Amino acid sequence: MPQSKTVNRRVVLARHPRGAPTLQDFRFEEVPLPTPREGEVLLRTVYLSLDPYMRNMMDEVGPGYAPPVKPGERMVGGTVSRVVESKHPSFRAGELVLSNAGWQDYAVSDGKDLVALGEMARPSWALGGLGMPAFTAYVGLLDLGQPKAGETVVVAAATGAVGAVVGQLAKLRGARVVGIAGGQDKCRYAVEELGFDVCLDRRDSNLAERLAAACPNGIDVYFENVGGEVFDAVLPLLNNHARVPVCGVISNYNADSLPPGPNQLPRLLTTVLQKRIRLEGFIILDHYATRFEDFRRDMGAWLGAGKVKLREDVVDGMENAPAAFIGLLEGRNFGKLVVRVGDAS
Repeated sequence: MPQSKTVNRRVVLARHPRGAPTLQDFRFEEVPLPTPREGEVLLRTVYLSLDPYMRNMMDEVGPGYAPPVKPGERMVGGTVSRVVESKHPSFRAGELVLSNAGWQDYAVSDGKDLVALGEMARPSWALGGLGMPAFTAYVGLLDLGQPKAGETVVVAAATGAVGAVVGQLAKLRGARVVGIAGGQDKCRYAVEELGFDVCLDRRDSNLAERLAAACPNGIDVYFENVGGEVFDAVLPLLNNHARVPVCGVISNYNADSLPPGPNQLPRLLTTVLQKRIRLEGFIILDHYATRFEDFRRDMGAWLGAGKVKLREDVVDGMENAPAAFIGLLEGRNFGKLVVRVGDAS
């Protein structure tokens, strides 16, 4: 459905999910266009980013680094937007900006959260390969993981927006890279297109055994963004002084109770202690002030030289955002998931 010039469509949280989100947890609304005041701009959404962290924002108790979305409130998210009207000295009508407009056609901003993008051949890349997911990969792998030439790096969700960049950056550092992805098509892509040395199907019933065979010298860096059975397979293979940057645990996001089975915490802590492992969580919001400019410079150069490849999974229409987001949590996307909300011109 095309965007209206008089009505603002938006998606709000209808209720807090219990377990995996359903379409009934979202509600579509139509409201009048907001009006910018002096010092503000009116934005029209062109692309909306869908990312796993949004599931945490839907819970009654949020993730801690940002307030949760309450029922009746608009779903949050990064966007690429056009400035429709500007009463702000730093932005002009028609300009393309990176914003946080969320799941809606139009938004008003005071400019503090906006980044001018100029005219990009692929504006949606500002939400992926030149945006938050790739920045997460950059900081997590290079600053925390610190892979060295010849070491073994393992990354789960290997063809996702974060994992695909992690693997390629590890290869640029001379590491051996083992990916874990959902399905043979994704695994072939990781090896044949992204340059991973090996990629294993996470659905394989013998994942632990296959991972051990793929990592005969153990694992030096494990980039954690999944958790669950994948981490169970990785843990016994971690080498002394291994580094484990943790940016997410998507396998747990829909859980409303502890997993069945024995308590694995003693095993984890014993391994961390005995092998002197550095297990470090990070929130990428903490690093924009100190590392984002370096990231934009380096990633722009790598993309321009063809050293990093990007893949997008583009869904058309705001009305399809909830179903696409549910699919993201189930691993149905292939590449960075974005919604094309409106015309880029």
